[in-house]
Amino acid sequence: MKELKKLNRLFAKYKWQLIGGIVVTIISRVLSLVLPKYVGKIINLLRDYDQGDVTDMEFLRSELLTFVGIILGATLLAAGLTFIMRQLIIVVSRHLEYDLKNIIYQQYQRLSLGFYKNNRTGDLMNRISEDVSKVRMYMGPSIMYGINMITLFAVVIPAMINTAPTLALYTIVPLPFLSIAIYIVSREIHKRSTLVQQYLSNLNTISQEAFSGISVIKAYNLAPQMNQQFSQVANDSKDKNIDLARVQALFFPLMVLLIGASNIAVIYIGGRQVISGEIEVGTIPEFLIYVNMLTWPVAIVGWVTNMIQQAEASQKRINQFLDIEPQIQNLVPESSRVTGHIEFKNVNFVYEDTNIHALKDLSFEVPAGKTLAILGKTGSGKSTVLELIGRLYDVTDGVVTIDGDAIQSVNLDDLRQAIGYVPQDAFLFSDTIGKNIAFGKNDASQEEIETAAKNAVVHKNIKNFTLGYDTVLGERGITLSGGQKQRVSIARAIIKQPKILLFDDCLSAVDTETEEKILNNLKKVTQDTTTIIVSHRVSSAKNADMIIVLDEGRIIEQGDHQSLVNNGGFYAELYANQMLEQQPIA
Repeated sequence: MKELKKLNRLFAKYKWQLIGGIVVTIISRVLSLVLPKYVGKIINLLRDYDQGDVTDMEFLRSELLTFVGIILGATLLAAGLTFIMRQLIIVVSRHLEYDLKNIIYQQYQRLSLGFYKNNRTGDLMNRISEDVSKVRMYMGPSIMYGINMITLFAVVIPAMINTAPTLALYTIVPLPFLSIAIYIVSREIHKRSTLVQQYLSNLNTISQEAFSGISVIKAYNLAPQMNQQFSQVANDSKDKNIDLARVQALFFPLMVLLIGASNIAVIYIGGRQVISGEIEVGTIPEFLIYVNMLTWPVAIVGWVTNMIQQAEASQKRINQFLDIEPQIQNLVPESSRVTGHIEFKNVNFVYEDTNIHALKDLSFEVPAGKTLAILGKTGSGKSTVLELIGRLYDVTDGVVTIDGDAIQSVNLDDLRQAIGYVPQDAFLFSDTIGKNIAFGKNDASQEEIETAAKNAVVHKNIKNFTLGYDTVLGERGITLSGGQKQRVSIARAIIKQPKILLFDDCLSAVDTETEEKILNNLKKVTQDTTTIIVSHRVSSAKNADMIIVLDEGRIIEQGDHQSLVNNGGFYAELYANQMLEQQPIA
């Protein structure tokens, strides 16, 4: 259970509820001893009456009513305490489940971008859902039933030994054999539970990818191949679950067999002792109740062991992610003020997962409030520059400074709070258009939302929708066109009024006329904002204060629009070609 030890700090938060549950459990189990003891007394009383040792009917009636009243009262009280026990321990397990899911989710948000490139979404989802559910069974039911089992053994077996030592010995002899069998089987359960969770992760990954890429699947008529792939993984998962079920199925037959052996021992050995006068006849039904009281706890040994083994396997998978230290960490707890002065000094960057050398000895400076445009061919390192400014990665060599300080010396939360970022692949959430825009500013008013949409030239499109800003988007914004998604993303960035605006080729799906309107609006609303525009279009870059052209991670040209056009290099050629494309055909 070494993996489960990491949950101890969560248990400490609810220690008083758990201690209360344990105390109530012990009291309720002690009360359960009343039933067999008084059933034995009733049987002995009736035997005495049958043999003529008791002749006073009023005494017999009074004793029977007293014994039944004691049994009824103790049973009702035990039932009430059992209810309280479940309320304490099971409710705590739900709180623990909530806490654990939050811890995992917070860890997912802390982990660096590189982590998500190396792990599949389905697997991440499975660990926060299925794996946590398995762990909750350990944190609640297995603890409750485990305490119940231990307490019953602790009170029932001494009562049996105190009543009839020899009979007690024969009754509990099968129990050690059951323990050995459980130990052997539990090891197999642990191995097979781990495999089951791994295959479930694979199944979730395929399902998630199929839902996300359903338009591609339909366009390429890949449904039969996807069905075959899903069926193969589903069958593999089914086989692993069946293998686990086969091992789990050994528990209850073993228990029934061994409990049955104990009952036979009670009747046979107890009968011989009654005949020889060693015990009273009421001791036999008393012991049969004791044995059946132990039946459920003995059965619980298997179930609890099974739950703990599955929880151990699931917690191990959870710990694999919780133990990962994010590559990007907030090294400065103090608040930082960001004004937007950015400088790259001899920056080199290599992606660890692909070993691509994206930037090579890159140096440039953008004063606060100025605009920089970055152009270049695909794969030249343009987007990497923006990722380094947002500190999604740290440089391999060189230094990026914000307001004269190394970017690692700036509070990470304050840095990202000061940035408005529009990615190349615009991502929208499955919520209303208005809330998607307000995502950049949670307390934004409707007027601010509409103003941002107007500046992004998407207000008229939104108003034409039946529900306007209350229109709920499909997953990843599938309801909107590519250009509309990009413009909503721009509105989301500018409503935040950040100190730094990063645009990653976010006007590629917009026509040149709309692009011109957006750029003119941005020029008005970003006068005091440091703006970096990554683009393939000269039209997006020509009004920038400075333009740099990248090729294979190096600057090959830099200057303003007119000077670069006059130089006659890559930029001038690109400008000439794009101007030619925009000319109407005669």
